[in-house]
Amino acid sequence: MPQPDEPMYSSQQINIPPELPDILKQFTKAAIRTQPKDVLQWSAAYFRALSKGETLPVKERLEMPTATQKTDTGLTPGLLKVLHKQLSPQGTVQLSVLEQKWKEVCLPQEQMDEIMKVGTFSDKIEWIKFFALACSSLAGNITQAMKIVCEILTSDPEGGAAKIDFNTFKELYTYLAQIDGEIGQVHIDGVLSYLQYDVDKQEGMVMPRNFLSQDCPKLGN
Repeated sequence: MPQPDEPMYSSQQINIPPELPDILKQFTKAAIRTQPKDVLQWSAAYFRALSKGETLPVKERLEMPTATQKTDTGLTPGLLKVLHKQLSPQGTVQLSVLEQKWKEVCLPQEQMDEIMKVGTFSDKIEWIKFFALACSSLAGNITQAMKIVCEILTSDPEGGAAKIDFNTFKELYTYLAQIDGEIGQVHIDGVLSYLQYDVDKQEGMVMPRNFLSQDCPKLGN
């Protein structure tokens, strides 16, 4: 029972904002899908983005580790897609902004530092190149990296063909091949020339099925 000096409230006296239940419901669903390692840190980022009308740090679905994903990484395709939605509109991203968004989804700083080192980025980062290297960090080889690129960038529904614009594919594949250092320009040109036949029939789009075909030259050596 309430103590004599405690205030008494009735249900009529307590005003619950009408939007509160839905806000909490959506927040709970987002937390379950995203599975943040630091719930408090992620929650602060979630409500900050919500209040500013920004892209929320929320995965589209609950995901399990993929077969090609390195076991020692906090980054997943789902989290990378979140970062891409948040940062790709800027094109070039300030290091401080990237660090903040990276931290908000509870990713290890050392992993970001490694990607920064591989790409020799400075204070201003070309997001699409950082994105490509992040895909590579999730993959066992350049072929799997480009498959992840397609799956994240596609407008197709989940489980679809994962088509992306061929010009984007060329840019990112060429960049990753050059970073690799063991894939020559002649080989790169051969791969792109082979894929062009499929692309011409697909309205300028390419999909993993095209470069995973046994007839396609291997993307890497």
